[in-house]
Amino acid sequence: TEQKVICFSVCQLVEIQIINSEFISGFVAIVVAACALNFQRAVGLLVISLVTLFFLVWDWINDRYGNWVWEKLHPIRELISKNWVWIRWMVNVLVLLAVVCWLTMDTAQLGTRQLVSFFGLLLLVFLMLLFSKHPFRWSWQTLLCGIGLQYGFGLLILRTTFGFGALAWLGRKAETFMSFSNAGSEFVFGTNYTDHFFVFKVMPILVFLSSVISILYYIGFMQWLICKIGLVMQVTMGTSPIESMAAAGNIFLGHTESPLLIKPYISGLTLSEIHAVMTGGFASISGTILGAYISFGVEPSHLLAASLMSAPASLAIAKAFWPETESRNVTTRDHHINMSKNLLEAASHGASSAAALVANIVVSLISFLALLACLDAVLSWLGGMLDYPQLSFTLICSYLFMPLSFIMGVSWEDCFVVAELIGTKTFLNEFVAYQKLSELIKRRKAGGPEYVDNVKQYISVHSEAIATYALCGFSNIASLGMSIAALSALAPDRQSDFSSCGVRALIAGSVSCFMTACIAGESICFLTTFCFFSPTLITLKCSVTNLGQTPSNHGWISTVTCPSHYILYRSKITCLAYNGLFISLYLFIININQNRVTAQSDLISQHIMQNTLGNYQTIKVIFR
Repeated sequence: TEQKVICFSVCQLVEIQIINSEFISGFVAIVVAACALNFQRAVGLLVISLVTLFFLVWDWINDRYGNWVWEKLHPIRELISKNWVWIRWMVNVLVLLAVVCWLTMDTAQLGTRQLVSFFGLLLLVFLMLLFSKHPFRWSWQTLLCGIGLQYGFGLLILRTTFGFGALAWLGRKAETFMSFSNAGSEFVFGTNYTDHFFVFKVMPILVFLSSVISILYYIGFMQWLICKIGLVMQVTMGTSPIESMAAAGNIFLGHTESPLLIKPYISGLTLSEIHAVMTGGFASISGTILGAYISFGVEPSHLLAASLMSAPASLAIAKAFWPETESRNVTTRDHHINMSKNLLEAASHGASSAAALVANIVVSLISFLALLACLDAVLSWLGGMLDYPQLSFTLICSYLFMPLSFIMGVSWEDCFVVAELIGTKTFLNEFVAYQKLSELIKRRKAGGPEYVDNVKQYISVHSEAIATYALCGFSNIASLGMSIAALSALAPDRQSDFSSCGVRALIAGSVSCFMTACIAGESICFLTTFCFFSPTLITLKCSVTNLGQTPSNHGWISTVTCPSHYILYRSKITCLAYNGLFISLYLFIININQNRVTAQSDLISQHIMQNTLGNYQTIKVIFR
């Protein structure tokens, strides 16, 4: 009988290996065929395949030869350990010199404006250290490496053509992917479902994404991805495995769902680790909520970048604001948070679990907006007693948070508007703040007047980007109560500890978002720049022409003069509207090579014509 069982098990393993081999062979054949038919069209599939292959091979090598390699590297590890103090100081000095040199050259090219964001970042870090729970007990490795990872992600994503192009591509694919929820919405609510945009258009996206994430958990992809990201932060920042895994999980999950990843270990966490776990939840948004914000018209690439950049920042700030003073007594083990038995059950469970999230968002918005209207009415009534009826909650927030928005790099004329959004997000809800931001974006795209009755109707693209990063987190008073309740349900014996860490974690989570916004304010200029690679000084004047019609006057976009390899910062690049047609150029890169001009926008295709008029070159953008 035992021989039969062993034989049956061996046959099963062989069968699984054969099936896996056939599947891999078939997939490779599909990739090769797609590349042979149209390589340009198959680039995305090829990149995904190569990345997947790399990690599969890496895991296979690590499982088989990881211990052997680690033992062979023992002499090198011993040498590094003996000289670690000198190596660490040398690396820190080199990094500091590199940052200073880069800032000097960058400032020489782009001007001094981005220095405001840089010094704003330093000020936020200084304040966290100044009001630390245990001053001078923080880990410089955690702080510097965390900010370094955040800065590195920002530069890679926002200041390189490859990084921004990859993120913009990912954002467009995310928008396309989320649009699949329209099929379900139209079937359930009818063809006019967009008449009630928020409930019947936005909320179904949350249901769809929740179902997809549940499926990814069932097949094990999410656990694998979170562990890899957490391992990077653990190795570089020196944080514990538990808080690293929780911080990585917050990139994809909400502040009430990510603690499930570390459920078996919550009771044994130190106060500093509890603070770090809560901070990570406040510093990011969940993947499902991200879909809703994208549907509002907020730039997807900014939301994706903010979610990625805030993870290391939250750990760095959390460990600086509440340094570790206790011994760590927990280690990671295999974790499973999805109990579904098959793929269909996982999809159904994910969709069902989104019902509570949708209901919570809808009732919260109704309540918060009603309370805000009531509060504004009361403040207006009180202000009227002093001949100041325009007094409102948003006006108070604009003055309260105006210095903060300025040090993040927001232009002075937009500071009060962005400050209103930050106040709304902090005291009410980030959903309400993003809804207001979406209204500003729509007004800018509509091309109306910038001021109406001395009230600013929209802000620049640069300020919109900074606001997007600053708002990208659950750091508000309502989320504080939800986070304490969720953690208390998982570990009732630590409820008092969760409550004691809550307020400091909320502040640290908010600061993490503001730090990400500072880095964006310094780096985001690539999104709104004209990039020239001409060896001579040129002046470009851009005009807008509606295809098939002649406008009464040309819409002036920007006139700039650039030397070779120079990137000129523009805070606002906007086309005017003609005959109801309007477009904003988020990415407009012009390469001048001899007499040929090419341009590309991530919003709409354009034809470019070049006419030489004396010493000037005029570029006409014709929409189709």
